[in-house]
Amino acid sequence: MRKTSGREGIFENNGVLYVKGVDYINRLASALASKTRLEILKLVSEKELDIGDIARYIKQSKANASAQIKRLEDVGLIKTSYKPGQRGVKKICWTNIREIRIILE
Repeated sequence: MRKTSGREGIFENNGVLYVKGVDYINRLASALASKTRLEILKLVSEKELDIGDIARYIKQSKANASAQIKRLEDVGLIKTSYKPGQRGVKKICWTNIREIRIILE
């Protein structure tokens, strides 16, 4: 079992997202409380996708897809980077999270 040494927050180690503290648990739960965000998380767990691809998969605008991704990124469920695209840069999304552990101590 991983020691948390009393620290609260959201942190990742080897594909496991650890969440400790009431405020952080609430933030994570809020991010996971959306069917759309869960769908996005599943998509990017299978392969890297850019915002446009994700928007097409979820049948929403790029702006809405980007807002949903930001919520997931804020709690550490998704990682992003920028790569050159045909017109400017593309925001690429992926995740290596395979497990979430909520620490209630």
